[in-house]
Amino acid sequence: MKITVLVENTSLHKALSSEHGLSLYIETEQTKLLFDMGQTDLFADNAEKLGVHLEDVDIAILSHGHYDHGGGLKKFLEINQKAPVYLSRYAFAEHFHGPEKYIGLDVSLAASERLIYTDDTTSISPGFTLYSCNTFQKPFELGSFGLSVKQEDAFLPDDFRHEQYLLIEENHKKTLFSGCSHKGILNITGWFQPDVLIGGFHFSKLPLDETLAEYARYLESFPTAYYTCHCTGTAQFEFMKSYIDNLYYLSTGQSIVL
Repeated sequence: MKITVLVENTSLHKALSSEHGLSLYIETEQTKLLFDMGQTDLFADNAEKLGVHLEDVDIAILSHGHYDHGGGLKKFLEINQKAPVYLSRYAFAEHFHGPEKYIGLDVSLAASERLIYTDDTTSISPGFTLYSCNTFQKPFELGSFGLSVKQEDAFLPDDFRHEQYLLIEENHKKTLFSGCSHKGILNITGWFQPDVLIGGFHFSKLPLDETLAEYARYLESFPTAYYTCHCTGTAQFEFMKSYIDNLYYLSTGQSIVL
């Protein structure tokens, strides 16, 4: 399996721009997947520079209903004429950061026939499964991070029911993809205990203190290799790196082979 980062908050390549967002191109033995589409059309510009042909993508997945992961959805639907896009049936809810900043998706796209709305567990094909984990117990509760969902005239703390995770089982290895891990990276790791976990930890606002060290030690207790990015925070990554041996950071333009 090869994973190429089309968009992330950082870039190590002068020719590739970055933005607050995430988009991953995944090539398995049989399938080409796009996991998230960043905040803008930048993922497509970078894909062209990297020699990634988005028109050939077989399956697209939206991890959750926030603009920095689904802002490029319209562009993808224009470029690619065949791939279904799997997303939660809650993805087009009105998501906000505070009462004023809308961070949701372009609702005009909700009626597209290319979209496949998912529930708790969705099998895409043998070895490719999406999980919402909405009914799972959370041993760790970090709250809503100031994020909310608007229902009628009320702003309610987001329970992230619109977030889903992609598990790929190939060659006796379990690889889990998580966009932002809003339900808690500690919970997600415990639920799946994958061989490899790729995605953001949503730790970027956390202080570099003993609590974060405790979180890192918990993650280290699993035999998982972590490739993190986006909402983890670079300072938080560097701090946790001293506690987690198999912790790596992915930037725009980087590729890894598993």
